[in-house]
This record gives sequence, C-alpha cells and structure tokens, in this order.
Amino acid sequence: MASGLEIIPDADIGREWAREESLDYADPLRHLMHGADEDEDDTQTGRVRGDDGPHTDATVLLPAQRPSVLGDTLALSFPDTPAHGATTPITVHLKVDASPGCGGMHWPAGQTLGNYLAWRGTDAIVGRTVLELGAGTGLVGFVAGALGADVVITDQAMLLPLMRENVALNGLKDRVRVAELNWGEPLPPELRKMDVVLAADCVYFEPAFPLLVQTLVDLVGEETEVLFCYKKRRKADKRFFNLLKKHFTWSEVTDDPARPIYSKDAISLFRLRRRT
Repeated sequence: MASGLEIIPDADIGREWAREESLDYADPLRHLMHGADEDEDDTQTGRVRGDDGPHTDATVLLPAQRPSVLGDTLALSFPDTPAHGATTPITVHLKVDASPGCGGMHWPAGQTLGNYLAWRGTDAIVGRTVLELGAGTGLVGFVAGALGADVVITDQAMLLPLMRENVALNGLKDRVRVAELNWGEPLPPELRKMDVVLAADCVYFEPAFPLLVQTLVDLVGEETEVLFCYKKRRKADKRFFNLLKKHFTWSEVTDDPARPIYSKDAISLFRLRRRT
C-alpha cells in the first residue's frame, strides 16, 4: 500500500484524538485559520499553536475565488491547462456562498479531482452511476455529469439550495440530482450500489472522521471505484487514515499528468479499495 502518509500506532493516538475533538467542537474552522498551524511551535511557551482553543484573532484562509463575467459565479475549465491532455475543456459555472459554511466555497482538492476526471475523458465514466460525498457547491459532480455520468451530489441540508442553483446554472438537471446525506446515518435505498464514489476535501472536521468512514463502508463494494482527493493541513488528519485503514487500502493515483503540480501544494489523489 503506497500512500505517502505516516500511520501512527492506535495505542499512541487516543489522548491526541480526545484533545483534537474538543478543540474542533469549540472551533470547527481552526485548521483553516491563519496562525493556527499545529506544526509550528511557540518558542516562548513551548506549546503548539492550536492548543488554546478558538482563534479569536485569526482569519479564515479561504482559497482564492476567481471572478468571472457572471458576477457572483466562477467560470472554471476542466482540464484547466493543455498539459492535462487534448480533451475539449468542460466549463463549469459555479455559484459560491460562504453563508452555509465552508462547503459553499471552491476548494483546491475539488479542482484537482475535476481535472483528473476531465483528463481521463468520457470513456472512463459515461453511463456510470456516480455519487459525490460532501459535494458543497457540486463542482466535481458537475464535471462527471458533463462527461456523461448519472450523478448524485450529496451534502447536508444547509447546502442543498446552493447545489440546486448550480445544477440549474450548468443545465445538468437531466444528469445530476441533489440529495441530502449525513455521514454515519443509514443510506437511503436510492443511494446504494453506485459505480463510482468521489470525495474531495472531506477531511477537515475531526469529530466527523468516524462518520465519514462509516458512510464509505456502507457505500463501497468490491467493484466500486473510489477517488478520494485530500489536502493535508494538520497532524490530526492522521486519525482519519488510522480509522480508514481498518476497512480500506489505498494507493496514490499515478497516471495523472498534473500530479507533480498539485503534490507541491500537499494535495494527494487516492484510489480506495475495500479490504476483503
């Protein structure tokens, strides 16, 4: 299993998990805060930044949201450079809105996964049933739908109106539908037996880690293709992969020509497989 991630022993992480969960409940966006990097020690006190609870003097590090001629939307092309292949670019128009939470913004792992789907082209996905987890704006699912897949984009109830707006904005009502899916809860019958599961930037809120793993277990069978795009932000993310390894193996996607570019930004693209 070649993941490029350090997996720490289960016996060593219980105390760290409890501390991290308490901090996440107090401040769910702390890992996105400027000055909240857990890897940076305070030389005056010997403490690691992030130990003090909520960051009242920090600002949220949202990714750059590129303007477009549509005013309050982004116009994104996939693949986004000629280096990603000769495929005719797919244009996705994306309304972003931070009011329902960080899921309503455009994040880099979604761009990375969308680029990879577009680079592979229609032959890899046309006619297949696809579910996107934690879809937020719906970006990755729209790329899959434009390539000819039958797609369900899922998230919590607060994000569904934004997702529906974006489905209409892209003219994909015949290809993409919106559904509520709360991680850890039983799967509705209509969301079972998908051919492909997509997830981008879903590792961010530590108390949700076991819930996300449970949903992946419920969704994924031996024949399911799972593409999981992840941006490393903090040490605590290791907990997710410690939970995941009980049910899945994973390997990095190596055929993406854009990999040398996004790996410099601590982004990884994995294929997950159920343990047998």
